[in-house]
Amino acid sequence: MKDLCTRHKAVLPDWLALYYDEPLELTHGEGRHVWDAAGRRYLDFFGGILTTMTAHALPDVTKAVAEQAGRIIHSSTLYLNRPMIDLAERVATLSGIPDARVFFTTSGTEANDAALLLATAHRGSNQILAMRNSYHGRSFSAVGITGNQSWSPTSLSPLQTLYVHGGVRTRGPYAALSDAEFTEACVADLRDMLGQTRGVAALIAEPIQGVGGFTSPPDGLYAAFRDVLAEHGILWIADEVQTGWGRTGDHFWGWQAHAASGPPDLLTFAKGIGNGMSIGGVVGRAEIMNSLDANSISTFGGSPVTMAAGLANLTYLLEHDLQGNARRVGGLLIERLRAICAHLPLVREVRGRGLMIGLELVKPGTDEANPQAAAAVLEAAREGGLLIGKGGGHNTSVLRVAPPLSLTVAEAEEGAAILEHALQDV
Repeated sequence: MKDLCTRHKAVLPDWLALYYDEPLELTHGEGRHVWDAAGRRYLDFFGGILTTMTAHALPDVTKAVAEQAGRIIHSSTLYLNRPMIDLAERVATLSGIPDARVFFTTSGTEANDAALLLATAHRGSNQILAMRNSYHGRSFSAVGITGNQSWSPTSLSPLQTLYVHGGVRTRGPYAALSDAEFTEACVADLRDMLGQTRGVAALIAEPIQGVGGFTSPPDGLYAAFRDVLAEHGILWIADEVQTGWGRTGDHFWGWQAHAASGPPDLLTFAKGIGNGMSIGGVVGRAEIMNSLDANSISTFGGSPVTMAAGLANLTYLLEHDLQGNARRVGGLLIERLRAICAHLPLVREVRGRGLMIGLELVKPGTDEANPQAAAAVLEAAREGGLLIGKGGGHNTSVLRVAPPLSLTVAEAEEGAAILEHALQDV
């Protein structure tokens, strides 16, 4: 393992982060478990960054991939592609966007990049509103609208970005307000900002901020924002890369917690739809999606193999009501974690929705972020046989818990017990 780590560092860039003091090589998985090269089994509560959404080695998906690979692996979008059209039809219907069109990419970063291209071209403006503490990917344009300094390595950008308050409920100048007052204050902040600009193209927002530490505003905030945006003709892009496909339990999409004003103009997705295969995309109103006045294709977006995986995974997810499972098992897990953490001064807050749960760690007796403790708990959980993630603000002090949506009650209890011991040890 040390030899592989040495080879990794010798040939890959320094900024390509690895978890753990002694990095893991994962060799195979099944269900909610993975194994490392030494043969040790772990309960997986991170799913390759919320990407193995259904289960490891799901037979339905592996069978679909193998069968499609046996026919044709690649063709590009220059040719009719039945699996791509089949999946696009399903995504368009599920999106809730009327007269929707779908463009497939290979990642969430590329999906957000495409949405920014479409929105700025449609509106004839390079001004974008984004949320503080946000993360939207690693491309030049996506980094340019990312409000989380830890993941924004350059101040250069092709876009003019203005950052709006509201993505973090329990920190900042409005934290002490009630939910209604918080929303009112954020809307007033948005109105004030728009009064000092002109021709903004779009607001892009994660319904629940992923890398930012699973933070979210009160339900309805983006509906209130949407009313203000509509007065100016500004588009709303919902970044559903981490929240989509039922992960939040209460809703199929994160935007539906803010549904009073209807669906977004553009919706981006990726991560879990392929259950590990490289699928991303953007879906939006035809008027916007058709607004480019130059030719474009995608070489790898909509690959027959990845589309076959997406179709099989989506079918399984819907037929087995994994959204309902995320609501039920996720609800039990978050309450169990809140009970565990109630008397731990290390934990400031346990928050989340469905199987998207964050534990924010602080230096005891303060509100100061504690990234050292987060790193230590990550290590201790691994020693106990549990894989979790971390993130949050400008300091990675939030533990991220996001298991596959097929998680059982017994596995939730097992993972909570391991995490309890890890927190107590630290």
